[in-house]
Amino acid sequence: MIRPGREVLLVLGVSLGQSAVYSLLSIAEKLTRAVPLNQQTTQINTSVTPDRPWLDLSYQLAGIVFPLVPALLALYLLRLSGDRERIGFDLSRPWRDVGWGFVIAAGIGIPGIGLYLAARAAGLNTIVQPANLAENWWTVPVLIGLAIMNGVLEEVIIVGFWFTRMRQAGWGVPAVLIVSALIRGSYHLYQGFGGFVGNVAMGLIFGWIYLRTKRVGPLVAAHAILDIAAFVGYALLAPYLTWL
Repeated sequence: MIRPGREVLLVLGVSLGQSAVYSLLSIAEKLTRAVPLNQQTTQINTSVTPDRPWLDLSYQLAGIVFPLVPALLALYLLRLSGDRERIGFDLSRPWRDVGWGFVIAAGIGIPGIGLYLAARAAGLNTIVQPANLAENWWTVPVLIGLAIMNGVLEEVIIVGFWFTRMRQAGWGVPAVLIVSALIRGSYHLYQGFGGFVGNVAMGLIFGWIYLRTKRVGPLVAAHAILDIAAFVGYALLAPYLTWL
């Protein structure tokens, strides 16, 4: 017997729901500092042991693999109930999914940069540094791996799994869509309020696309492309662009 609400709580509790709680604590800590929010820095994808590259690589690989476990759990639970094929996370049309991923990423990424800069200027966001790994031969591949992991984790759980199970729990489509977007925004609050608003908007758009297509694949591709551009682009361009 499927218990959709319990499954969702358990999966969120070991993944994005947990991240949302820590993100709320993080923004509370930042807001209670004496330093204005837009003068604080949020570092993402940092080295753990930069003086020992082999150990740092091991940490980074663990940071890619273990966060995928909740996504695999969600897929397993969907498979048990016969719903896995319905979310459209497969390799039946990979190039089409990637192609649409580029289109979606372009439509979201460019306005997203503007929102981030505006939020910083308004004092509502921290300075986000999305790539802070020490320079090694594996730096770019690891950043790409982290981006793909984020895409799989978030879109499988907060779109495919969430939409399926909450509809089975009797929620209406508007509630499923809006709460999904709010959860997505909440676990990005550690960046500031610009990160929250931007990701809520992204969640609404991604949710609407999923409702139209019933495929998570293009969303995973779009998310990965956005993060690859942010992570690798920052690592390559930050020394030359002072406004990043």
